[in-house]
Amino acid sequence: MNHRLISGFASVAIGAASALAGDVRLSGAGATFPAPLYTRWVSEYEKGHPSVQIDYRSIGSGGGVKAIADKTVAFGATDAPLTEKEIAAMGGTDSVVQFPAALGAVVPAYNLPGVDKPLQFTGAVLVDIYLGRISTWDDAQLQKLNPDVKLPKTPITPVFRTDGSGTTHVFTSYLGTQSAEFKGEVGVGKQVKWPLGQGGKGNEGVAAVIQQTAGAIGYIEHNYAIANKIAFGAVQNKAGKFVLATPESVSAAGDTSSAELKGNVLRADVWNAPGDGAYPISAFTYIVLYKQLENIKTPADASALLGYQRWTLGPGQKFAAEMHYAPLSEKVQAAALAALNSVTHQGKAIPAQP
Repeated sequence: MNHRLISGFASVAIGAASALAGDVRLSGAGATFPAPLYTRWVSEYEKGHPSVQIDYRSIGSGGGVKAIADKTVAFGATDAPLTEKEIAAMGGTDSVVQFPAALGAVVPAYNLPGVDKPLQFTGAVLVDIYLGRISTWDDAQLQKLNPDVKLPKTPITPVFRTDGSGTTHVFTSYLGTQSAEFKGEVGVGKQVKWPLGQGGKGNEGVAAVIQQTAGAIGYIEHNYAIANKIAFGAVQNKAGKFVLATPESVSAAGDTSSAELKGNVLRADVWNAPGDGAYPISAFTYIVLYKQLENIKTPADASALLGYQRWTLGPGQKFAAEMHYAPLSEKVQAAALAALNSVTHQGKAIPAQP
């Protein structure tokens, strides 16, 4: 699979377009970050459920929230959890269900010829790089973190996203936990004001700048770095350990937040999570539904939608690690299923599919 193409398209329709139309057709839209995983999920689910066809448009988290709010899709997908304003626009907490579908990571990726082993970074050093306080790779702070690596005098080019994105939301939220000055000067959110560096649109834009610029460093999604063979570093976590992003280290970060996941609108910030093995720039990606499914016409459609979402939280989780995402821990899966099972249609609970 070409992840570069998936990230580059404005939208991605998943599901077998050439296949015979199923008895039920469902649509979803939203975050680009989990699109490769959602592609795999749909493909695997449709093999065992040929009467269900699912289309997912990868249009960004903001687009997914708008689409579900406008009731033009069966489900929305977002990397940044719903805001209070967005929840209110959908009718309030009693009208919405939000639950994590999987976890992912944002990694500091770089282009440094001659450096073969993964570099080590702290949050404070990443802040200083993006604020321009560390401007060359042989800076004493970087050299202290990487004593066994001969770092060159190459100038550092910080690279950032020019478009609003969940990836920027996660990265800036993490850096905001490391520096009040960063939070005040640059900000935290899907789109912020970077003081210096070079911008790129989408993960593919940032990756292109990194790959074309010796000395560049940027933040991209873990699965995208793997797919495009871009070097990335380990980051010091809250416990003081330097940890690389892996399915295991990202899942470990999510598991620490399971106690926060209560009710039917679930959210938890898992960046800078405690635990020796937790990768610190991790985050959930979420699915959003209407609690009463007033946007779904028939009981058959409602049953198919819940059947698919339950499958993703159960058997489908095994595909997450294969796609360089992280599966939900058992505790997080249980909280997500409880929220999903609160969904009704026409006033009735939706039984499990056979």
